[in-house]
Amino acid sequence: MKTINSKFIYLLASVLILTVGCNKITDLKPLDTLSDAAYWTKPSDFKTFANQYYGYLHNFGNSFADNAHYDGRADVFGGGGAYGAGTNTVPATDGNWTNNYNNIRACNYLLEKAADYSDKAGIAQYVAEAKFFRAYCYFELLEIYGGVPLITKTLDLNSPELMGTRATRDEVADQIIADLQAAIPDLPASILASSADFGRVSRTAAQAFLGRVALYEATWQKFRSGNATRYNALFDISSAASAAVIASNQYALFGTAASNALGGNSTILGDSCQKYLFILENPKSNPAGVTKSANHEYILSYRYDDVIKTIGTNISRQGTQIGPQHKYVNAFLCQDGLPIEKSPLFQGFQTYGSEFANRDNRLKYTIKIMNMYYWYGNINFRITWVNDAADNANAYGPKVTQIGGYSNQKWVTERNCPDTKESEDYPVIRYAEVLLNYAEAVYERTETITDVDLNKSINLVRLRVNKTMPPLTNAFVAANGLDFRTEIRRERFIELYYEGFRFDDIKRWHSAATDLVTNVGGTAYGNASAFVSPWPVGIKYVGTQAQIGPNALVPAPTNAKDANGALILDNTGRLFSEKNYLYPIPTQQITLNPNLVQNPGWQ
Repeated sequence: MKTINSKFIYLLASVLILTVGCNKITDLKPLDTLSDAAYWTKPSDFKTFANQYYGYLHNFGNSFADNAHYDGRADVFGGGGAYGAGTNTVPATDGNWTNNYNNIRACNYLLEKAADYSDKAGIAQYVAEAKFFRAYCYFELLEIYGGVPLITKTLDLNSPELMGTRATRDEVADQIIADLQAAIPDLPASILASSADFGRVSRTAAQAFLGRVALYEATWQKFRSGNATRYNALFDISSAASAAVIASNQYALFGTAASNALGGNSTILGDSCQKYLFILENPKSNPAGVTKSANHEYILSYRYDDVIKTIGTNISRQGTQIGPQHKYVNAFLCQDGLPIEKSPLFQGFQTYGSEFANRDNRLKYTIKIMNMYYWYGNINFRITWVNDAADNANAYGPKVTQIGGYSNQKWVTERNCPDTKESEDYPVIRYAEVLLNYAEAVYERTETITDVDLNKSINLVRLRVNKTMPPLTNAFVAANGLDFRTEIRRERFIELYYEGFRFDDIKRWHSAATDLVTNVGGTAYGNASAFVSPWPVGIKYVGTQAQIGPNALVPAPTNAKDANGALILDNTGRLFSEKNYLYPIPTQQITLNPNLVQNPGWQ
């Protein structure tokens, strides 16, 4: 196999073609040996080549454990590791850099071949896919490193671009947006589930991704005293793109009447739809036997199948080993729509069940509530699916399963499934995110938002499984002394948990140095008098049922306790500072090209 060792470590290996929806892998000739005579003679050649791009998408294999976007590096669970603590060092190499540039090269290669192809209409969709995925990879680089070299053509060892400088952050963002805007008209407006092309990028998927990209960059600029003209234009791009997805009427939140209208009956699951959406498989994976065909929330997903393409990663076991911080649990509202520090419905922390009473229903479908319910996994699986004695006998049983007091249930299957054989799809883009993106972009543009816009976006998300909770309105915010920005961000924190958004969110909001160093209380997700800690903490232990009541923790945890009696999950300290908002460029790249200036603070 021929390879070229360029300044960007482009490896011209055989292209592995990932066929959408199955495990079939085909070897093509290496990129540097393909010829017009042997290939690129018909539209199907472009389609086959473009199939490999779908392997670039986030999936369980590359996103479920520690990675550049991992919630574990944020203030969600654990101590954040070296990256969340700000103690990471400059690496010699970094797959985030090399892999994305390898992928960008494959996109550029198709685009160059398309330029010489006569039937432009016949290959327009695949050209659009190449532009979408080039934007996808450059957005990865922008999030991680900021400005990076912009390479929009294939290079050889003599290309002067190999010794080029980094493009500015604005230039990279503009290229991403331009690629997406160019791709959108040539992508199919929709792709039916019955189509062999189901799972490929659609127009609405590109619009949804444009909404994400523009919002990210707009907020990055706004909260760093950027150019208001620029970031407001980006907010406009974001809100318009998300609005186009909403107006398409192609998607709906799982478990709603709007979803049923698109096909299937997800409302039969009631409030538990919040749990079963994330473990939805075609084998029976929920009490009602609802299958993937009823899921109209995933706009773009990495698709798995229980027969020909199982996940191959032990996600159920890993999911049960995650214990959320108390900060995350505190973020959930009470059923009156008020945060726990304001709501008379909040019952305090004295018993295992008290802090969970009268709370947002998403709480009990996202984490395991201590000593209150039976829980299931792929080892302690459902027997009858009706919560009877047989089910309960095989369940985890009501008990505290994490030393911090909380345990995750998102992504944890309830069916009898061997390790690594789960087959739920991974949501690269889901409709709930689009709704939240829209609300944030509209609000941040003028720092106001109408009730009409709230009702078409954020209220759909928060009321999906909270039918009696008051909607978020201007009058409700004013009457209760709330803050719109806090409430919009709260919804993202809750809804997008364990989906790889939180670390990126607190970086773009320029709040990571605060969020990661201090377990914030007060109006930001907690009771100021009970939980303000400089460390990630779990349950309140001292003086509560966990210490002195019936079913107290045995053996007693040896964790250090903070001043409020909470179990400290990690007391090594966090040093996250301004330089940590961007990752360092690997030293090997700077050795190969000294014109690559290192990110500030990493020299």
